[in-house]
Amino acid sequence: MKSLLLVGGLMGWGLGMGSSYIQGTAWPATLWHGCVAAYLGALLLRWWGRVWRKSLAQSVQERQQAQDAIVPATNIPKPSRI
Repeated sequence: MKSLLLVGGLMGWGLGMGSSYIQGTAWPATLWHGCVAAYLGALLLRWWGRVWRKSLAQSVQERQQAQDAIVPATNIPKPSRI
């Protein structure tokens, strides 16, 4: 999760700084835009990471439930010897 925050922050910072620089804004405003974009990018990737992890966990759970439904039908107990 921390890596997603870092990646989102770096991507946001780069996009914010780059777009402000291309527009020709002053350096303090460019830095401010980069910081705000870094914060928003980190939040966006944190949200996406949580959604992704949740869907992966749900997929694993569904696969396990499907496997459990098949296994009891093939697991027939052996008769005991007397």
